[in-house]
Amino acid sequence: MSEENIVFCKSGGCTAKLGPGVLDHVLSRLPKKKDDNLLIGFDHADDAAVYRLSDDLAVVQTLDFFPPMVEDPYIFGQIAAANALSDIYAMGGTVKTALNIVCFPEKMDLNILGEILLGGNSKVQEAGGTLAGGHSIADEDVKYGLSVMGTIHPGRVYANNGVREGDILLLTKPLGVGIVLAANQMKAASAAAYEQAVNSMTTLNKYAAEILSGYEVHGCTDVTGFGFLKHLDEMIEEQYTAEIDSSQIPYIEDAARYADEFYLTAAGQRNRNSVGSDVWFSDVPFWMEEILFDPQTSGGLLAGIRPEDAQSALGKLKKLGLPCAAVGRITKRREKKILVY
Repeated sequence: MSEENIVFCKSGGCTAKLGPGVLDHVLSRLPKKKDDNLLIGFDHADDAAVYRLSDDLAVVQTLDFFPPMVEDPYIFGQIAAANALSDIYAMGGTVKTALNIVCFPEKMDLNILGEILLGGNSKVQEAGGTLAGGHSIADEDVKYGLSVMGTIHPGRVYANNGVREGDILLLTKPLGVGIVLAANQMKAASAAAYEQAVNSMTTLNKYAAEILSGYEVHGCTDVTGFGFLKHLDEMIEEQYTAEIDSSQIPYIEDAARYADEFYLTAAGQRNRNSVGSDVWFSDVPFWMEEILFDPQTSGGLLAGIRPEDAQSALGKLKKLGLPCAAVGRITKRREKKILVY
């Protein structure tokens, strides 16, 4: 294989997302067609669309792609695929088929593209899905992802805004991936921190979703480019307040030091600007604030479940090997939507 490396874009992974404020403004202007079979559309910033085909079958559709955030093309393919597949799991669905989405420079070594596609296909197969085709265009920069189709029972969909008062919030992967990747681009990240970030990003949310399916899940999302706090904000909308215990937040340990050294992303600051006014911090250090705003690539699931189920579910999730925790609870609405202490 050629020694040529992937060229980084200005933003890699989920840091390349448009800011939530910009996206909300554009989507609010799109006309909406009434369709009783469209169970989940773009009304509530959900992770995927859900369309009912019959009383006991619905399809789940999602699409996700982005520029590289790591230099190894095979690992990049794995991360991009895991990130796209995650939206199906966040809805409670089962992966069926996937289509590749590729942007690739014509002058770049095609062996690199081959490695990206092999990495992506490895995760589709791990998910139990079938790679069924795709589409490619010539572009100045590498971008890769998947369009994924899954299935679900119409009565068992996890809407992201379905949480209820009293629910315990479970987070199934550590935060801090964006900060670690920012430090790594500047050659400042430790090998251990980078390895933890890659391990988290390449781990499918399939396994956490399978565990959660054994419990009554009221609301679920995956934590990606908008960061923990913005995705949480979308879950509770205007109905509730979320109390977050920052001492329970799982994170990549070195990310705390990197945040204090200002290895931050523009996307993280956009997230702070978008949701910061809805958050009240009580004696929370700067580095933890940044970790909570940090954009994640292929992040974990954030699920609201009944208090009586929380410890049982958490015990099973911990056996998967990634840091996870019960990080907070849903309460009645107060002045601020999110309280972090």
